[in-house]
Amino acid sequence: MMNPDNYCVIMGGGIGSRFWPYSRKNMPKQFLDFFGTGQSLIQQTYERYCKVVPQENIFIITNIQYKELIMQHLPELKEDRILLEPTRRNTAPCIAWASMHIQQLNPKANVIVAPADHLILKEDEFVQALTKGLEFVTTSPYLLTLGIKPNRPETGYGYIQIDEEKEGEFHKVKSFIEKPELEFAKVFIESGEFYWNSGIFLWNVQTILDAFNKIMPEIPNRVSQGEEGFASCPNISIDYGIMEKADNVCVQLCNFGWADLGTWESLHEASPKDMNQNVTINGHTLLYDCKDNMIAVPKNKLVVLHDLEGYLVADTENVLLICKKNDENAIRKYVNDVQVKLGDEFI
Repeated sequence: MMNPDNYCVIMGGGIGSRFWPYSRKNMPKQFLDFFGTGQSLIQQTYERYCKVVPQENIFIITNIQYKELIMQHLPELKEDRILLEPTRRNTAPCIAWASMHIQQLNPKANVIVAPADHLILKEDEFVQALTKGLEFVTTSPYLLTLGIKPNRPETGYGYIQIDEEKEGEFHKVKSFIEKPELEFAKVFIESGEFYWNSGIFLWNVQTILDAFNKIMPEIPNRVSQGEEGFASCPNISIDYGIMEKADNVCVQLCNFGWADLGTWESLHEASPKDMNQNVTINGHTLLYDCKDNMIAVPKNKLVVLHDLEGYLVADTENVLLICKKNDENAIRKYVNDVQVKLGDEFI
């Protein structure tokens, strides 16, 4: 029987602009089926956490714009388990709000906080890791993050440097490092001291609220004032706002086939490839002297490419994007430029 004190908050309110033009404001990436499984990312995520905590203890926190989409994709979810942000203020305010809401329901709650866009290949190991982590935060006043053993010098992920000091099986965190340059990422891998920051957190609800009240008390104060208060919160992530400043952070070292599907490059890395490392999502392709490309087109479309390496070709009903697939900053620039010059029609 699952522990009734265990809860999960799935964050599903992002726009996913780094996946433009497939991810759009009215249909962001968490509602898309990238792997042809018949399930969107948020459906896969929800089912995954149903294996760890009671179904009635799972909350989705999302932007008010996506309420109907959540209900369509997760019809089994009760409406009072959907927490609607009136405006986007990054992960720190939304986690504070969800934590305060859950504390009112159960002051003893242990909470998993997770994004809606992760790929997990080894689900049995994943369930075991979370079960062990929940047992730890039930009795220990620590903020726990899951660190993933890296298998390559990835520049698109944040890193956690582990300390030699431990709490039982869990390492204290020495430092958090944001997305590094390739040279530093290689050094991190070689040192053996660094793990990828999965962005999955576990804690007792009182532990995280104590951290907010100590480090950023303005956030719970404003959130408690309702919609206007929430809108006045700083736009700051939980990593910057709390995790990098708290002195009671531990990391659980994991290896359950994790990928953060945050960019086209990460989707390419996680997807099946042909002999030349090309990935095709939907559609049909004829490729000549092409290597390491990401091609995403409608199901009924044929793409013929010649002599292309390291490119993204993404075609939707009203946008065709062709660019280097590993330059997420460039894609952000394109999105901003399109919005400024052409408005929201193509966003």
